[in-house]
Amino acid sequence: MFELWAVLVILIVCPLLGGLPLIGWITYALKGKQLSQVGTGNISVSAAFYHGGTFVGILAVLSEALKGIAAVLLCRAFFPDGSFWEIVALIALVIGRYWIGRGAGTTNVVWGFVVHDPLVAIFVFFFAAISFSLMHSRQVVKFGVLLLFPLFVTLLHLSDIPKILAAVALAGLMAWIYTKIPDDMNLSAEEAQTESQAMLEFLRGERVMVSLDEELDAAIVGEKAAKLSQIKRWGYSVPKGWVLAPIDEDPQLLTEFLQPSELSPLVVRSSAIGEDSEHASAAGQYKTILNVTSPQALQEAIAEVQASYNHPSAVQYRRDRGLKETAMAVLIQQQVQSVFSGVAFSRDPITQQGDAIIIEALPGSPTQVVSGKVTPEQYRAFIFEAENSSSVQLEGEGRVPQALIKQVAYLAYRLEKRYNAVPQDIEWSYDGQTLWVLQSRPITTLLPIWTRKIAAEVIPGVIHPLTWSINRPLTCGVWGEIFTLVLGERADGLDFSETATLHYSRAYFNASLLGDIFIRMGLPPESLEFLTRGAKLSKPSWKSTWENLPGLGRLLKRELSLEKDFKEDYYKHFIPGLSQLAQEDITNLEAPQLLARIDLILELLRQGTYYSILAPLSAALRQAIFRVKDKQIDRSVTPEVAALRSLSAIAADAKEILPHCEPQQVFEELKQTPEGKKILQEFDELLQDYGYLSEVGTDISVPTWRENPQFIKQMFVQLIQGNELQAGAKDKNNNIFFSPRKRGFVQRRVDIKGRVTEVYSRLLAELRWCFVALEKIWLKSGLLNKTGDIFFLHFDEVRRLVALEDSTLAENLVELVEFRRSQFVQDSEITQVPFVVYGNTPPHPLAPSALYSDQILQGIGASHGQTEGRVRVLRNLQDVPNIDRDTILVVPYTDSGWAPLLLRAGGLIAEAGGRLSHGAIVAREYGIPAVMDVRGATWLLQDGQRVRIDGTRGIVELSNDLRPE
Repeated sequence: MFELWAVLVILIVCPLLGGLPLIGWITYALKGKQLSQVGTGNISVSAAFYHGGTFVGILAVLSEALKGIAAVLLCRAFFPDGSFWEIVALIALVIGRYWIGRGAGTTNVVWGFVVHDPLVAIFVFFFAAISFSLMHSRQVVKFGVLLLFPLFVTLLHLSDIPKILAAVALAGLMAWIYTKIPDDMNLSAEEAQTESQAMLEFLRGERVMVSLDEELDAAIVGEKAAKLSQIKRWGYSVPKGWVLAPIDEDPQLLTEFLQPSELSPLVVRSSAIGEDSEHASAAGQYKTILNVTSPQALQEAIAEVQASYNHPSAVQYRRDRGLKETAMAVLIQQQVQSVFSGVAFSRDPITQQGDAIIIEALPGSPTQVVSGKVTPEQYRAFIFEAENSSSVQLEGEGRVPQALIKQVAYLAYRLEKRYNAVPQDIEWSYDGQTLWVLQSRPITTLLPIWTRKIAAEVIPGVIHPLTWSINRPLTCGVWGEIFTLVLGERADGLDFSETATLHYSRAYFNASLLGDIFIRMGLPPESLEFLTRGAKLSKPSWKSTWENLPGLGRLLKRELSLEKDFKEDYYKHFIPGLSQLAQEDITNLEAPQLLARIDLILELLRQGTYYSILAPLSAALRQAIFRVKDKQIDRSVTPEVAALRSLSAIAADAKEILPHCEPQQVFEELKQTPEGKKILQEFDELLQDYGYLSEVGTDISVPTWRENPQFIKQMFVQLIQGNELQAGAKDKNNNIFFSPRKRGFVQRRVDIKGRVTEVYSRLLAELRWCFVALEKIWLKSGLLNKTGDIFFLHFDEVRRLVALEDSTLAENLVELVEFRRSQFVQDSEITQVPFVVYGNTPPHPLAPSALYSDQILQGIGASHGQTEGRVRVLRNLQDVPNIDRDTILVVPYTDSGWAPLLLRAGGLIAEAGGRLSHGAIVAREYGIPAVMDVRGATWLLQDGQRVRIDGTRGIVELSNDLRPE
């Protein structure tokens, strides 16, 4: 009973003791200052030194030290000396110090531990003193102590488990408080009390000599210095360097330390805040001075570089780009004695496309290359990187050794990857032994980066304006909702309407924006490609992940409730909505009634878009986490898979009735017998059930199967004529898999994805039929001239025309539609659009570069197996060829409409897509090897060309028979 009362006393008295604002009282009494109303608002020892001076600070230390000692002595009144309750008392003291007294409690803990365990205190003190002397880093020492003192407690008291746990808890509490409370040491030393300034500068770890070996903040030392320090810490060769921050007015100590000479010259460079950033390069705006060989010359060079910040041309440059007026840091580096030097662009800044690395080089100093006074040698390099090997193809010859140019190409390639695929402008130099990195900055003219790799899955092919004006706000809006859910206030400043755009009438996603979003979310910038295409995922930043844990928790909650939420909306909204739409005859509706029906469909689509995005991502993520193989998953709920199975079954029955029949006579022959009529009835029922599907499921401008059944009829005839279907994804030994529960977690999400696809496809079909009905009204009235014209309008234009609000639009409608149709036709004739577009005004696309060896094309392995056959390039479904098991289909992309072709093909090569694309899913379903994401495949391969594909490794190998038939 006595111990219980003792614990209560400790847990009540110690927080109250910690909360006593003794420091605040002392400072107010001696200096008349309220610490809670100045500076950071902390009532801390450092605040007392800062605002009250040395004497006030010393009194503050004594007052807080007495608190820590008093807490330990209080425990000793009830418990034996050195018990773990003394640490518990310090924890209670710190809690009161933080929540009531508005301080961190560091001094309390330090002096309390001196009394509690002098030996541990001595070890920690020596570590802190030595570390601070060597590194002069307050942060390293502060958090290092929190790691080491529990370790010392553990080593010295190995059998005292309660004491060890209490020490760990105290360290964790202090670390958490440090992340939550502002640090008075970060305040400007110049504004502190005069007698405290020197001590504060020492304790803050401020030094005149800041080197590139440290982790530097671009907001303080500029992007140039910060990036070079980062590149150096990554392990690349960067000349030794030191940074004079803008706040350092006197470079005397630095010049005395460096002592430049004829044998050891220095280069003095600008590192302005905002220079070499993604928004502005400021190339050539500020001074760079070479061959600095004396302390006096160094001081003059520093002054000259600093003065260049205010040069009229530099000021005008910043004004023109809307850049803030900040400050200039100065970077001083050892000068490399260059044998060869130059610049490298990881992407071609002129053509703005392709994968060529552009290198300019000359013997001697790099200033010759960037000066523009000498024409450098130019090289183009292409890097092919397979899973276990890499090679470089070079174009260009000159005096610079080819081996060095290849080394520079690899450097540019790897730095671009390090900077999340942002194209880099790299300045380099070679001294005969080492390739040095002198600078790396983004190529600002190539930003933002737009990627087709993901968008080609969502909405492939050439897109009509009406389709885009509906799909873009739906998709961008839902992505914005998901990202905002996670980021909260961190989403401020992000324009989610810029998530996607059209180039060449094709959809592209904003890779720069997505990368920024994922970094803010604490996820790697390639996370979206990991979820949609199976790309390799790097480790996220623990710091940003920790900051976003609440938001990630909210997203996880949505994911866990996805099945429940969808079922609720399915029965409450989607089923009633689809039933209402199905029962209404649209042929007799007027334009305003059709518009009301369209608005109803769009409201349902807004709800459906959320599930159409989250369900596939959830399924992909679960499959990756639980490592469930594709062949363990049943995708029969997916509409196109279900339709193909049904079509195959009907064709098999028809083949028994018509073992020999001319293709043109199949349907006529079936009408002649009762059994054949039954098959035709089943075929019509299938068309009724799946007539909402189309060649491109997300494009409402494409006719549905119900409107144009010729494609399905042709496939049906080919199935009757052709070979038996291969057994594919279904494993005969499915029961032997060891993780049915894990498979169930994934299967439920795959089933939901299939249901979502069905609902979404039905709604899009209904939306298309409404616009077709509206177009018929306008064709009859003469507002439009041709079938399909309505799909060259934007939805807001359709709305204004229905409401009769815009007479000017109506008068100029024919010319507007013809102009857009002409642009659409031009874009449609571009057979090879780039997968990645740099900048907002991309040029006309070039033919694909020779990225790979003459014999091998690399893609993504999407369906296991190997096969050999002859190529059949198919760019659309207008003229479906005869296909057999010797046919390797080569297509620009795959969607639900392409899936039936795979029933009889021997293999698939697609320019776009990944492991989760429609084509990949169906290929796995029927055991057909498939390789996706083979750039330029429809351009590089020709009909009749013989190839061998490996769907496991993602390899397309050209055989010796390279001549097309």
